[in-house]
Amino acid sequence: MSILSSSSQAPSAPGADVMHSSTSSQVREITIAHSPDSDDAFMFYGLATNKVRVPGLRFTHTLCDIETLNRQAREGEGVYDVTAISFHAYPYVQHNYALMPSGGSVGDGYGPMIVATRAFSPSEIKRKRIAVPGTLTTAYLALKLFAPGIETDVVPFDHIIPEVLEGKHEAGLIIHEGQLTYDKSGLHRVVDLGRWWQKVTGLPLPLGGNAIRRSLGPELMSAVCGALRESIQYALDHREEALAYAMQFARDLDPQLADKFVGMYVNERTLDYGPDGREAVRRLLDMGHKAGIIPLASRVEFVG
Repeated sequence: MSILSSSSQAPSAPGADVMHSSTSSQVREITIAHSPDSDDAFMFYGLATNKVRVPGLRFTHTLCDIETLNRQAREGEGVYDVTAISFHAYPYVQHNYALMPSGGSVGDGYGPMIVATRAFSPSEIKRKRIAVPGTLTTAYLALKLFAPGIETDVVPFDHIIPEVLEGKHEAGLIIHEGQLTYDKSGLHRVVDLGRWWQKVTGLPLPLGGNAIRRSLGPELMSAVCGALRESIQYALDHREEALAYAMQFARDLDPQLADKFVGMYVNERTLDYGPDGREAVRRLLDMGHKAGIIPLASRVEFVG
C-alpha cells in the first residue's frame, strides 16, 4: 500500500500546479483510496496533480488492491472518505457509503475472463477449480452467477496468470490488464463474463465504482463528487498527458495497450453510468441476492 498526497507527494506531471495552504485548519482533508492501476490513475489524474482543485479541500490518495479495499470498507478498517469498491462489496458497506455518480468501471460487452492452458468448453470449465482474485470482487460474483457450483481458490490477481501457466490451477479468473495480455502467455479465453452477462441481461457489466462516506454530509459529498467528475473529464480532455501519467501504473502494457485498456474502463460511462448502467448495478446485486451469493438485500443509492 502507498499513499500519495495531491498537494505535495503525488507523482508529478509536466506543468502541474501545486496548491499551498497557510494553515492546515483552513483545509479539509479528503482521503481517497483506489487501485494502483492505469485506469484508476487516469481517472484521478486531475486530482492527483492538482489540475483540478476545490477551495478548502485537500485530497490524499492511498493506493491498494481492490480486494483489500473491499475488505477494509466492509470491516471498517482505515475508513476512507472515498474508496474504490467492487459492486459485489457494496451491499456490505451501504450503511456507511453511497455510490458516487461518476467513476464507475463498466464493461460494455467485455469484462473478467476465465482463461486456461487448454481450450475448455463453457460446460467443461464449470467442473474445474478456478483461481479467483477475491470473493468480494464483482468478477467472483459474475462467475458464481455463471456457474453456481464452481469451486474456487483465492489468489492475488497478479499471480493468477503465472500460477495457471505453472499448472497450479487448471484455470483462472483474470481482471485488470490481464484481459489484454493473457494470449501472449499462450492461454486460451474460455469465457468472457462481460459478454456472457450482456447476452443474459442485455446490459453492460458494472465491475467497480467509487463510494463516498455518508457521514461527510450532503454538501461535502456533492462537492467531492463534482471534483471526481471534473478529474475524469480533465483526463479525457487531456488524454495524452493523462496517459503519460497513468503509464507508471500500467503493469506490462506498452503505450498502445495502456491506451486501449484505459479506453475500455474510462469513458463516457465513467462520467455517468447512464440509465442502463445504473439498472445493471441494481440487477447484478439483486440477482446475486436471489441466488444466495449475497446474503444482504441491496439498497443502491447514488449521490444526487
